[in-house]
Amino acid sequence: MYPFFRSLLVGVSALLLSTGLAFASDVAVSNPKVRLMPGDIPSAGYFKLHNGTNETIKLVGARSDAFGMVHMHMSMKKDGMAHMKAVPEIDVAAGEDFEFAPSGYHLMLMKRSAPLKVGDEVVITLEFEGRDPMPVSFKVVSPAAM
Repeated sequence: MYPFFRSLLVGVSALLLSTGLAFASDVAVSNPKVRLMPGDIPSAGYFKLHNGTNETIKLVGARSDAFGMVHMHMSMKKDGMAHMKAVPEIDVAAGEDFEFAPSGYHLMLMKRSAPLKVGDEVVITLEFEGRDPMPVSFKVVSPAAM
């Protein structure tokens, strides 16, 4: 009986690991950057999210120990004036990319928990509906680099 249970345990473990790894390999983040602003001015996070799965994924938020508050926002112009609004969730269709970029969607990073400098790395965890969170290392860059 013992070899049967051992084989069963190995098989179930392999299945669970492969399920988690499939998501990690099918959803990818490229070019993650944090635009560092001076003083207490909120910073912004930019990246490209690729959905390599065969179903729509829903990004529902982000969090980071480096910031007291992280919100998803969209910048836009209305009547010649720049505006920003919070975005509660973002759907990314199967096989598609979604870009967080200056003058568009971004992560609004507020209330730094410690000083940051250009060249630092900051972990921001992306949160998905029905999926495991995805920690991503963002490089801190100057506003001029954007």
